Parts: sequence; C-alpha cells; structure tokens
Amino acid sequence: MKQPSHHQIATYLTDYALSELVRYTMEDTGCSIEQAMEQVYNSALTTALQDEDNELYVQSPAYLYELMKLQQQQNHI
Repeated sequence: MKQPSHHQIATYLTDYALSELVRYTMEDTGCSIEQAMEQVYNSALTTALQDEDNELYVQSPAYLYELMKLQQQQNHI
C-alpha cells in the first residue's frame, strides 16, 4: 500500500481544520455558513494555514480557532 505524500497529508489536515473553523465560527457567533466561510477564508490565519512550510495544519482546529479569534481582536483595536 502506497503511503500518502507529505503534500497529501498537509492538504487533508488543512481542509479538515478549515471546515472545523467554519463550524466553530457558526457555533460561536450564530452566523450563517456563508458568513462563517467568508470570515474564515478571508482571515490571515487561512493564508498561513495553507502555507505548508508553516506546518500549522498539525495544530488542533480548536487551537487554530483561538488564534483566529485573537487575530481578529487585534485587528479591531
């Protein structure tokens, strides 16, 4: 059986984290899925998460969500 490549693993974990970030945003704010997706996908965290060199994809989605919220709070100051 062929082992998945590093890129395949990173892509899978990134996609999973992004879907969880959308779910957490919806649960936390009560917004629609469209609003949550816009908020998550337009965040700087998503850009950093998609950069495989950062290896943020190995962090838990809950931790990443806290990072995203902290980043949003700092941007509103």
